[in-house]
Amino acid sequence: MTQAVEKALKTLPLVAILRGLAPEEAVEIGEVLVAAGFTCLEVPLNSPRALESIRRLRDAMDGRAVVGAGTVLTPSAAQDVADAGGQLVISPNVDPRVIERARALGLFTMPGFFTPTEAFTALEAGADVLKLFPAELAGPGAVKAIKAVLPKGQPVYAVGGVDPDNMGAWRAAGADGFGIGSALYRPGRTADEVGAAACAFVAAWFGSGQ
Repeated sequence: MTQAVEKALKTLPLVAILRGLAPEEAVEIGEVLVAAGFTCLEVPLNSPRALESIRRLRDAMDGRAVVGAGTVLTPSAAQDVADAGGQLVISPNVDPRVIERARALGLFTMPGFFTPTEAFTALEAGADVLKLFPAELAGPGAVKAIKAVLPKGQPVYAVGGVDPDNMGAWRAAGADGFGIGSALYRPGRTADEVGAAACAFVAAWFGSGQ
């Protein structure tokens, strides 16, 4: 399962964060994101009936995109994600218990860190990708600084405050990918609006390559 996630993120290392997504709109929103080029979809667990949305997306997108959960705060929540068909576990914090349970379940892990201590704690627990969060408070310079001491090749994604206009600055600092939230999707946005925003982010990614 982790290989599928690695392949998806290698294709396009942008994670669509669908906070507030309702199950009834999940497949329609997922379709426009995949059509734009997104290959990784995240439904935070504080969304309404999040596990149902994850199951619907996994069933509809299987083989075209990977699906996981965000705001995963406990080992039992990681189990719930696995039971719903989720393939990756994303958290706003570093909790070794969550990382270890997710890995034991065969899930890809992306915990959020803000300090070097948190980053190395996450790696020791087995994290796959490190998520700088909230990135807008740290700035691109934080990515450059932390990557100087991390193991070579360790992916670091920036999450929070990233938009098509500033993506180039983050990439120049060493960011390997991004999580995109309200700038991409928020409750009340139509599928067409989400699709247009997704296309703008995909274009920015390919236009800001180093």
